[in-house]
Amino acid sequence: MIYPLPQLLAEQQASGQSWLEFLRTADLSMGLYHLPAGTADLQQPHTEDETYYVLAGAGQIHISGREHPVQTGDVIYVPKLAIHYFHTITADLTLLVFFAPAEGSQAPNQ
Repeated sequence: MIYPLPQLLAEQQASGQSWLEFLRTADLSMGLYHLPAGTADLQQPHTEDETYYVLAGAGQIHISGREHPVQTGDVIYVPKLAIHYFHTITADLTLLVFFAPAEGSQAPNQ
Protein backbone atom coordinates (compact mmCIF):
# COMPACT_ATOMS: atom_id res chain seq x y z
CA MET A 1 0.00 0.00 0.00
CA ILE A 2 1.22 3.51 -0.81
CA TYR A 3 0.48 6.50 1.44
CA PRO A 4 1.31 9.81 -0.31
CA LEU A 5 2.63 12.13 2.38
CA PRO A 6 0.96 15.31 1.04
CA GLN A 7 -2.41 13.54 1.13
CA LEU A 8 -1.82 12.31 4.69
CA LEU A 9 -0.77 15.79 5.84
CA ALA A 10 -3.90 17.32 4.27
CA GLU A 11 -6.12 14.68 5.89
CA GLN A 12 -4.54 15.21 9.30
CA GLN A 13 -4.91 19.00 9.03
CA ALA A 14 -8.54 18.73 7.87
CA SER A 15 -9.36 16.45 10.82
CA GLY A 16 -8.51 19.19 13.33
CA GLN A 17 -6.93 16.49 15.52
CA SER A 18 -3.28 16.24 16.56
CA TRP A 19 -3.13 12.46 15.85
CA LEU A 20 -4.03 10.62 12.63
CA GLU A 21 -3.47 6.88 12.48
CA PHE A 22 -3.31 5.74 8.85
CA LEU A 23 -1.98 2.18 9.09
CA ARG A 24 -2.79 -0.57 11.57
CA THR A 25 -1.82 -4.24 11.55
CA ALA A 26 -1.20 -6.59 14.48
CA ASP A 27 2.55 -5.94 14.32
CA LEU A 28 2.75 -2.25 13.37
CA SER A 29 0.77 0.97 13.40
CA MET A 30 1.70 4.32 11.87
CA GLY A 31 0.38 7.82 12.13
CA LEU A 32 1.04 11.52 11.95
CA TYR A 33 1.32 13.62 15.10
CA HIS A 34 1.19 17.41 14.92
CA LEU A 35 2.04 19.79 17.77
CA PRO A 36 1.86 23.54 17.13
CA ALA A 37 4.63 25.75 18.53
CA GLY A 38 4.09 26.61 22.17
CA THR A 39 1.61 23.80 22.92
CA ALA A 40 1.88 21.08 25.54
CA ASP A 41 2.22 17.40 24.63
CA LEU A 42 0.00 15.49 27.06
CA GLN A 43 0.74 11.94 25.92
CA GLN A 44 1.24 9.11 28.39
CA PRO A 45 3.72 6.20 28.17
CA HIS A 46 2.81 3.53 25.63
CA THR A 47 2.89 -0.25 26.02
CA GLU A 48 4.71 -0.59 22.68
CA ASP A 49 8.05 0.61 21.31
CA GLU A 50 7.74 3.85 19.36
CA THR A 51 9.83 5.63 16.75
CA TYR A 52 9.34 9.21 15.55
CA TYR A 53 10.64 10.76 12.36
CA VAL A 54 10.55 14.57 12.53
CA LEU A 55 9.09 15.73 9.22
CA ALA A 56 9.17 19.41 10.24
CA GLY A 57 9.68 21.60 13.28
CA ALA A 58 11.86 22.00 16.32
CA GLY A 59 11.65 21.62 20.07
CA GLN A 60 12.70 19.31 22.88
CA ILE A 61 11.71 15.80 23.91
CA HIS A 62 11.86 14.44 27.44
CA ILE A 63 12.62 10.69 27.57
CA SER A 64 12.99 8.97 30.93
CA GLY A 65 14.40 12.00 32.74
CA ARG A 66 16.64 13.26 29.93
CA GLU A 67 16.09 16.21 27.60
CA HIS A 68 17.01 16.12 23.92
CA PRO A 69 16.70 18.78 21.20
CA VAL A 70 14.77 17.66 18.10
CA GLN A 71 14.55 19.15 14.63
CA THR A 72 13.55 18.28 11.07
CA GLY A 73 15.16 15.03 9.94
CA ASP A 74 15.75 13.52 13.39
CA VAL A 75 14.76 9.94 14.22
CA ILE A 76 13.77 9.35 17.84
CA TYR A 77 13.35 5.95 19.52
CA VAL A 78 11.27 5.61 22.69
CA PRO A 79 11.14 2.21 24.42
CA LYS A 80 7.82 0.91 25.66
CA LEU A 81 6.62 2.30 29.01
CA ALA A 82 9.16 5.17 28.94
CA ILE A 83 7.87 8.52 30.16
CA HIS A 84 8.20 10.86 27.20
CA TYR A 85 6.73 14.07 25.86
CA PHE A 86 7.64 16.95 23.57
CA HIS A 87 8.06 20.43 25.05
CA THR A 88 9.56 23.84 24.33
CA ILE A 89 8.21 23.53 20.79
CA THR A 90 9.64 26.50 18.92
CA ALA A 91 8.43 25.56 15.41
CA ASP A 92 5.33 23.46 14.66
CA LEU A 93 6.29 19.77 15.00
CA THR A 94 4.99 17.30 12.46
CA LEU A 95 6.03 13.74 13.23
CA LEU A 96 5.69 10.43 11.44
CA VAL A 97 5.12 7.87 14.20
CA PHE A 98 5.69 4.10 14.15
CA PHE A 99 4.49 1.72 16.89
CA ALA A 100 5.61 -1.91 17.04
CA PRO A 101 3.55 -3.86 17.70
CA ALA A 102 0.45 -1.74 16.95
CA GLU A 103 -0.33 1.09 19.38
CA GLY A 104 -2.32 -0.12 22.37
CA SER A 105 -2.11 -3.78 21.39
CA GLN A 106 -0.04 -4.68 24.47
CA ALA A 107 -2.19 -2.74 26.94
CA PRO A 108 -3.98 -4.72 29.65
CA ASN A 109 -7.44 -5.93 28.60
CA GLN A 110 -6.52 -6.07 24.91
